[in-house]
Amino acid sequence: MGGNWLSIEEKNDMKKGSKVAIIGAGFVGASAAYAMAINQLCNELVLIDVNKEKAIGEADDISHALAFLGQMDIYAGDYSDVKDCDVIVVTAGANRKPGETRLDLAKKNVAIARDITTNIMAHYNTGVILVVSNPVDILTYMITKWSGLPKGRVLGTGTVLDSLRFRYLLSKKFDVDVKNIHGYMIGEHGDSQIPAWSATHIAGLSIEEYCETSGIVFTDEERAAIIENTKKAGANIIKNKGATYYAIGITINTIVETLLKNQNTIRTVGSVIDGPYGMHDVVLSLPSVVSRNGVEKVLELKLTDKELDGLKASAEAVRLVLAEVKDL
Repeated sequence: MGGNWLSIEEKNDMKKGSKVAIIGAGFVGASAAYAMAINQLCNELVLIDVNKEKAIGEADDISHALAFLGQMDIYAGDYSDVKDCDVIVVTAGANRKPGETRLDLAKKNVAIARDITTNIMAHYNTGVILVVSNPVDILTYMITKWSGLPKGRVLGTGTVLDSLRFRYLLSKKFDVDVKNIHGYMIGEHGDSQIPAWSATHIAGLSIEEYCETSGIVFTDEERAAIIENTKKAGANIIKNKGATYYAIGITINTIVETLLKNQNTIRTVGSVIDGPYGMHDVVLSLPSVVSRNGVEKVLELKLTDKELDGLKASAEAVRLVLAEVKDL
């Protein structure tokens, strides 16, 4: 795949307004579209789904509230509408069924993602591709390879939401505004992800320093419980309500805002790694500078030996799945 396309800068110079396409009008895609409408994030928003009626219904339902929000062009379209998009969000894919393994789901969604990528690239001329569908690390890797786009132009939501959950749980423990807590879950978006405790701080203080100055006891058992609850958060929500879509919808909105506004914000998005920590040719989520071009730079935190071992183990977990699906 591949071909001639505009650079992001050329598109930015000639565009009249921002345009976003969301492929997949299910719970996640529709929630992202709803968040974008509330935030008036773009001028033009197109929903693309194999079930065209579903996309029409979601677009109409959101559009009917625009008198209270502001003017946007929200509509159901097809793959030809990815032309001139600043961001193309991929949320379509199958959900894991009872008794189905993670590898089973990966094989199913890799096939779906390949078809989606073929259709995107048939009309693509510019923009960043943001992958949301699971397993997001695997699909981000495959779509990067299939699309042939420049480095960083394809990225996944990775552990952005996991990091938000981590920060939220820490805010509950320390009774501090979550916006004042900074910390990252890194590696795979999955069970092998790890907390970067060495890079976690509250208002510039390390966790240890904050506990010391505040007289707070934070035991190893409490740390372990926070990590376990971070990893299990999505599964618990699915158990209680059937699916997760509000938090990831807001997460998508925020990443797209970072892209559209060229904010150079640091997010733990996933991208194909080539060099950090001596690792290559695998998708991992690491703090990355994100601009309108996608991933501009992957930051290399000063991890402890234990954290680095955990990150390498996480990379190996992703590689094991990639080895099973690369040739599909």
